[in-house]
Amino acid sequence: MQLNTEKMIARAEDGVGWMIFNNPERRNALAHEMRLAMVEILDAYAADDGIGAVVMAGAGGKAFVSGADISEFEERRSSPEQIAEFNELGRRVNVAFENLEKPLIAMIQGFCIGGGLATALKADMRYASTDSQFGIPAVKLGLGYDAGSVKALTDFVGPAYAGEILMTGRRFDAAEALRMGLVNNVVEPDELEETVMETARMIAGNAPLTVRSMKVNVRSARLDAGQRDEARCQELVDACFNSEDYIEGRRAFMEKRPPEWKGR
Repeated sequence: MQLNTEKMIARAEDGVGWMIFNNPERRNALAHEMRLAMVEILDAYAADDGIGAVVMAGAGGKAFVSGADISEFEERRSSPEQIAEFNELGRRVNVAFENLEKPLIAMIQGFCIGGGLATALKADMRYASTDSQFGIPAVKLGLGYDAGSVKALTDFVGPAYAGEILMTGRRFDAAEALRMGLVNNVVEPDELEETVMETARMIAGNAPLTVRSMKVNVRSARLDAGQRDEARCQELVDACFNSEDYIEGRRAFMEKRPPEWKGR
């Protein structure tokens, strides 16, 4: 995919779309142009029927994302107008993540700090290497942290751990992240990509309509009852039962052969 910045990379293989943060000299800190490209990449993968799962990762082996690019704060977050513009782009990024009805995996190696951790929490699954470090240092920078981001963290680790993470601002290692329930698994660095790709390929090889319904329903289960789009969730379940893939799945099972999914 051709992007307007070299600080993001988008590529696909085996039905898996990659979104790679490529700013290693700044430990993949999120610059303005990177956030713009994220919207473009996520929208493209959402519309591509050839993509069954998406993996996001950091280039360079030292960081997933180390947070927002603080060097841009004076230029882009020093006035009410600039802060409003920054927040509007953040809203667009969030919408792009929400519109991606395909499983999203975060492959985390090295620093996953601040905005990096918030980005990782957008994923349905998170796999980390043993040398990863996590944290949200907002209290050390005098930054506000919005209620939606606090809820996302609390949903995964609970209020006690969320309070510790947010109010101390300290870094914690991969073993602590696993104990808190923040990541699905921790493996050695040289095993990380294959572990992630094994999961991503497994997902991409499953019935796409069913995978989509599972993602949306799991995501909906995290919302308060009044916020859930129950009609959309049921619509996706009904689409599975009314699909050609449902017929193919049954036939393949009876004939003891791999199914050939069409996504319809």
